[in-house]
Amino acid sequence: QVQLVESGGGLVQPGGSLRLSCAASGRIFSINAMGWYRQAPGKQRELVATITSGGSTDYADSVKGRFTISRDNAKNTMYLQMNSLKPEDTAVYYCNADLRYDAPFEKFRPYASWGQGTQVTVSS
Repeated sequence: QVQLVESGGGLVQPGGSLRLSCAASGRIFSINAMGWYRQAPGKQRELVATITSGGSTDYADSVKGRFTISRDNAKNTMYLQMNSLKPEDTAVYYCNADLRYDAPFEKFRPYASWGQGTQVTVSS
């Protein structure tokens, strides 16, 4: 199995920045594409960014140009740099992995167990 632990969330003012981390352990060799999801209160969990093992990235329209996903395969860690944050970015952020293949954004499916997530709150 693959275990994922998110960290780096917090309270930030509109226009501010945060960097989230996702540390992977367990059956690392089975990880292909990875992605970040978020879930706001009363809303469904949504995929916001994905990255393949080779570094190809894609984003939801709502975060394109503001968020940057990256990964350090040597450290088994994925990141989400979030800039120009808006109140509507407030959510619990989760990471996950597609264990089937290097799926592109539109075909990405979460196959790892969900972690506890990390809370991001954008408010003045």
